[in-house]
Amino acid sequence: MALLSNEDREYLKGLFTGMKRDVNIMLFTTEEKNFCSFCNDIKEILEELKSLSDKIKTHEYSFEKDKSIADEYSVKRGPALVLKADKDLGIKYYGIPAGYEFSSLVEDIVDIGNDTISVDESLVEKVKSIDVPVHLQVFVTHTCPYCPPAVRTAHKFAMLNENIKADMIDSNTFYEYANSYGVQGVPRVVINEKHHFEGALPEEEYLKQILNAIM
Repeated sequence: MALLSNEDREYLKGLFTGMKRDVNIMLFTTEEKNFCSFCNDIKEILEELKSLSDKIKTHEYSFEKDKSIADEYSVKRGPALVLKADKDLGIKYYGIPAGYEFSSLVEDIVDIGNDTISVDESLVEKVKSIDVPVHLQVFVTHTCPYCPPAVRTAHKFAMLNENIKADMIDSNTFYEYANSYGVQGVPRVVINEKHHFEGALPEEEYLKQILNAIM
């Protein structure tokens, strides 16, 4: 059964038309009973998207059976999605990109496929100048309208600088993991394990939080 209406399909086709390069989406399923129930739903989402553009390529792996590949892309748990072009861009989704987070996935695909990153020009060089590892974990829920901007900013910064890795983490799916970081409100952005902030900050303020965390 189609997940998208005909109107939505036509809208997305328009977004994907003319993409310059392939967007590779790697799905890591899992055998963990607490989490694997979402794997088929994620597969359906990817099949829908793949049917809308020949530039969208999907690849399926098992987190447990394909451990060497999971390790290569620093995948820590399943289900997970890794988005890449011809190389890894440091962009991940842990859990199902449904609800409001579907828009994050679509916008990431468009940016990668068009090889464009819509970050304020005044911030681009500052993001690129970061020369130490930065790991951004953006905890979200599917019903949070403020979460996609927080995810997208993290992912765009990762696209600009290979030192930055950015994960969306569904707090409801990975409740215990989210709880270990004291997540009570979303979006909550954790920087390099020790620093955090909440809310969908503007890009400039978002970057200030990162720079303050690594100073």
